Amino acid sequence: MSKKSKGIGAERELLHKFWANGFIAMRAPASGAIKYPSPDLLVGNALRKMAIECKTTNSEKQYISADQIGQLKKFSEIFGAEPWVAVRFNMTLFDTEGWYFISMDDLKETEGKNYVVSLSLAKARGMLFEEVIR
Repeated sequence: MSKKSKGIGAERELLHKFWANGFIAMRAPASGAIKYPSPDLLVGNALRKMAIECKTTNSEKQYISADQIGQLKKFSEIFGAEPWVAVRFNMTLFDTEGWYFISMDDLKETEGKNYVVSLSLAKARGMLFEEVIR
């Protein structure tokens, strides 16, 4: 399975989790492919709306480009949504919690001006799916 296919599958998994918990969710398949900013998922209910950049990794760290974060922030500001980065660490040896949601304030900038989310950061500062939907 290609890296792109794994990412699409992860986005769809999260989309179904939101629908199953009373949220409306849509996947933006143009994310990163067009000149306009768009998140991977747009999720909401009567009380809140969220723009989510989804990542999945087999490592203890997930790197995210500054451009992706910038687009997420811009879309969220214009649309009036909460920006989130959702990361699933696929290392059952290290983690069994599933999805972690990290706020923009908790992302760590790398020396190259990109961003990184480590499993330890996600556990310390991130929220689990069940906490995000409360």
